[in-house]
Amino acid sequence: MSPNPPRIFLERLGDYEAVIRQGFDWIGLKSRLKAGGTVFIKPNLTFPVYRQGVMTNPACVEAIIRVLKDYNANIIVGEADSGGYNRFDISAVMEKTGLLGFEKKYGIRVINLSHIPRRDIEFTYKGKDYKVPFPVLLLDEIDMFMTVPVPKIHMNTGVSMSVKNQWGTIPEPNLRLKLHPILEKVLYEITRRLPNKISVIDGRYGLNRSGPMQGDPVELDWLMVADDFYAADYACCRLMQIDPKSIYYLRHVEREEPSKILEPQLSQDYKPFLKEKFYLKRLWTDYPGLFAFRSFTLAYIAYYSPLADILHKLLYLFRKPFYDYSDPDLTQK
Repeated sequence: MSPNPPRIFLERLGDYEAVIRQGFDWIGLKSRLKAGGTVFIKPNLTFPVYRQGVMTNPACVEAIIRVLKDYNANIIVGEADSGGYNRFDISAVMEKTGLLGFEKKYGIRVINLSHIPRRDIEFTYKGKDYKVPFPVLLLDEIDMFMTVPVPKIHMNTGVSMSVKNQWGTIPEPNLRLKLHPILEKVLYEITRRLPNKISVIDGRYGLNRSGPMQGDPVELDWLMVADDFYAADYACCRLMQIDPKSIYYLRHVEREEPSKILEPQLSQDYKPFLKEKFYLKRLWTDYPGLFAFRSFTLAYIAYYSPLADILHKLLYLFRKPFYDYSDPDLTQK
């Protein structure tokens, strides 16, 4: 018997809660989540403060929490520290964006994945063995993993949506820099280990031209709910008018699972939701990071060698840093 195709709900976004409720009903969430089951919600908190198109709207996360309460779910919202070469404390971001306040308001848990127990994910890729530390919570202690990204351009990976959002579950930002050259494999290995996966793509705004932290916000006003991360991102690429097969880490799933179904059952035709075409335009100052992203040797030179600080200072003579690293609220304690 052939497997059922992925189900994707797509709707205009007025009130978050109403549309999310419709989406959960359409994909049959009630049959997928047992009463009292634990749901982990992973927003995209790329920037220290909320920015349209750059990160998940806290109002979207709150609406998901409110709807899941009707399913008698235990809810955890979490993310790991971010910043890569210049680490910052994601707990401070959760406080600034209001996510931390949901803990008392709704009786849920809000956690920093960098501060909890971890266990290695082990795999072999291109003849080499790898170990990636990963939160035990996400491997053993939840019943459903719900990723909540935004649709955006990414200067190094092309796009960033459902699959790429799990990069922020790796507890150590510094380690992510080392893993960039095998990002496609790491994302696949993380994704396949997560239980009962649901994607809620917050399409209130997208990010065009550049990303993941700087670019042009685009008002889209749609929301997607899907029961398959890769199929969701293929559909999202089409909404952004990007060929999904041009995105290398999305193509990778077909090498791992040649029979995987990526053409979904849509709740309605996606064409009326099309707006402007998304595109990537790099500045010359983006290329040093791109080269380091694709090479283990250049990543070492750029981030771990004695030259790293000097190289970053030279780059910042021409490019403004993405974050205000002097902000004491974001300093890693």
